[in-house]
Amino acid sequence: MTITTGSATQLNVESIRDDFPVLKRASASGAPLVYLDNGASTQHPVAVIEAMSDCYRDFYANVHRGIHTLSEESTRAFEIARDTVAQLLNAASIVEVIFTAGTTAAINTVARSWGDANVKQGDCILLTIAEHHANIVPWQQLAERTGCQIAFLPVDTDGKIAADIVRDHLERLRPKMFAFTAVSNVLGSEFPVAQWTRLGHEFGATVLVDAAQAVPHMPVDVQAWDADFVVFSGHKICGPTGIGILYGKESVLESMPPFLGGGAMIRTVSTNGYVVGELPQKFEAGTPPIVEAIGLAAAIDYVRSVGLPAIHAHERQLARIAIDALSTVEGVRVFGPPADQRAGIVSFVVDGMHPHDISQWLDMRGIAVRAGHHCAMPLHHDLGVPATCRASFYFYNTLAEAENFGLAIAEMQRKFARRRRT
Repeated sequence: MTITTGSATQLNVESIRDDFPVLKRASASGAPLVYLDNGASTQHPVAVIEAMSDCYRDFYANVHRGIHTLSEESTRAFEIARDTVAQLLNAASIVEVIFTAGTTAAINTVARSWGDANVKQGDCILLTIAEHHANIVPWQQLAERTGCQIAFLPVDTDGKIAADIVRDHLERLRPKMFAFTAVSNVLGSEFPVAQWTRLGHEFGATVLVDAAQAVPHMPVDVQAWDADFVVFSGHKICGPTGIGILYGKESVLESMPPFLGGGAMIRTVSTNGYVVGELPQKFEAGTPPIVEAIGLAAAIDYVRSVGLPAIHAHERQLARIAIDALSTVEGVRVFGPPADQRAGIVSFVVDGMHPHDISQWLDMRGIAVRAGHHCAMPLHHDLGVPATCRASFYFYNTLAEAENFGLAIAEMQRKFARRRRT
């Protein structure tokens, strides 16, 4: 799925697009679909659709609980999926991979389990102002329960946070938890995870990384990052909804009490109490997302076959094309760092137009983008705007789609500028 020319590796995007049925359809307006809402959720290749269908059709049963053929086959496929995730992340052991309902559920698990056991009144949780609500609200709820304080790192006008700012906050506040996004879902900023993790540990913090916008788009090595927790969602890496991953260092997970109680997370139960099971089942109470895990594994296999380094480079190229086009349009303000320092996310506003109107205009031309606060209201408040319009690219988007997106914004601005003059 890649083409190597000299030392550069380029994606064979047209071949890739053949694997995604939805990309062949037209939009409601009849225009060809240009899907640029990948930051919210990605589309599914045939391999994922078929893997899930095969399970439902041929061998579905509950896992870990039966000794009949279907249960054993489902259990085998489910645990192979766990190993696939461990390989993607370069986890030291498969017991460090916990299946959850998504990134939000993973962070809530840490906040409830690790947080309730380790955080007390007067302690500090350090976040960045660029966090998704999923990496803010669980800590605010922890603050309500414990009386701890929450502090936020500011971003500069380029959507970056300088190392000395991070060090100053860590040294001054000595937070119990330093939780931050690897890639901003609004700014596209790629933060230096390994560097920040080292700083966090230097000042005694436990570190959680929200990698929902990183794992699907670039190589991630949790051992190199050295974070205590890393989380991401299946539906942002061509997998199904309803499944996510909580990676945790084995020693840290072992020290934490289980969050949910019930079947699968216990070793024994009596009328007098229970004994907790081993990792990873300790944090997987109830029937897990079986078919979703199988679909996620197929998605990971597919994305890895495309090549994460090539995906990252391709998305940066798309972002550069889009930003270059927007820079020529009067009244457009793009947020975040330069294209060569960001992921494939481009958020912007146009003077005199609401982002919802921009999104509707683009939709009439078949271009699907996201408008709103993108579950990052504190960041938008910091930027001084109530909402932005966001184009977010993935490896199945073409250079022409990025160019046409910019041309559509220019056309819109010309049309409405004439109306305002008349």
